[in-house]
Amino acid sequence: MFVFDAHLDLAMNAMEWNRDLTWSVESIRTSEIGMSDKPDRNKNTVSLRAMRMGNVGLCVATQIARYTKRTNPLPGWKSPQQAWAHTQGQLAWYRTMEDLGEMVQIRNKEQLNAHLELWNGTQEKKPVGYILGLEGADSIITMDYLEKSYDQGLRTIGPAHYGPGTYAQGTNGSGGLGIKGKELLKEIERLGLILDMSHLNDKCFWETMKFHDGPIWASHTNCRTLAEHNRQFSDEQIKQLIKRGAVIGTALDAWMLVSDWIRGMSTPGGLGVTLHNVIDNIDHICQLAGNSNHVGIGSDLDGGFGTDRCPSDLDNISDVQKIPKMLQQRGYSHEDIEKIMHKNFLRFLQNTWD
Repeated sequence: MFVFDAHLDLAMNAMEWNRDLTWSVESIRTSEIGMSDKPDRNKNTVSLRAMRMGNVGLCVATQIARYTKRTNPLPGWKSPQQAWAHTQGQLAWYRTMEDLGEMVQIRNKEQLNAHLELWNGTQEKKPVGYILGLEGADSIITMDYLEKSYDQGLRTIGPAHYGPGTYAQGTNGSGGLGIKGKELLKEIERLGLILDMSHLNDKCFWETMKFHDGPIWASHTNCRTLAEHNRQFSDEQIKQLIKRGAVIGTALDAWMLVSDWIRGMSTPGGLGVTLHNVIDNIDHICQLAGNSNHVGIGSDLDGGFGTDRCPSDLDNISDVQKIPKMLQQRGYSHEDIEKIMHKNFLRFLQNTWD
């Protein structure tokens, strides 16, 4: 089944982890044997080849570069100018993948429909389609830079990532939007960008819901009822997203799937984390909605973790093809499963880009 993945940090892996994503997953793992600079070395799950094997023909592919002020203990760039420059390096990598025929950028409804038609065809090697997203807006120096990004193809943006941000407060952050955050939201709305609610802390979430009238989704967030942490959404938040017509992408990070994960100690096998936990999150959102129209896949695979922190029955991204059968076993119809695997996000895009 065709898969739309609403969140993959492909350029981050290429530019910071120094992974050649045109290689196979196995080749990347072999090249990292003995390396210890990142906790997920030799445990990666994503490559462009593996995406094709799993029929993951379209994704939101991110730019990500945090700017951290001197009082912020999180890692990041020391100025927004450096952060912007880093996102431009990531964009350059996407462009080179386009030059190779490995990827193609999707900016509008016409390009989206043409890409879907291509993937329904018989062409042997198909380019992976990507919609450019920005995870955390710290690299946007001024609103002029947001318009530059839009001209480069940016179509979705999350105002915050982890901790305090320039425009909003992210996971574990405290406080609200402030003047700069509201200015950003106005510009996002003017440009017609999709606002990604993932990572916003609770206060910013509710302020954004009140202040912002443009299209919103959550690219990669799970259910707080099933994994107790402020990174996930409460049932009340999920219901509000449903009311606004949003689609929520279910993430595959193990600590977002269970409540008792201890970072640096727990393992997926030890806690029995499998794709069934992913199905639980999908089903919970469907039960809150009363239908299957508001949930999809936003895997976040290789988002700073690998097989050390993803479902134990997933070796690489092509294993997302296990999800349709598991949904069928839970009683979901073929139509429901198609919606979850791609149609919900595609409908959202087509409606937004109209």
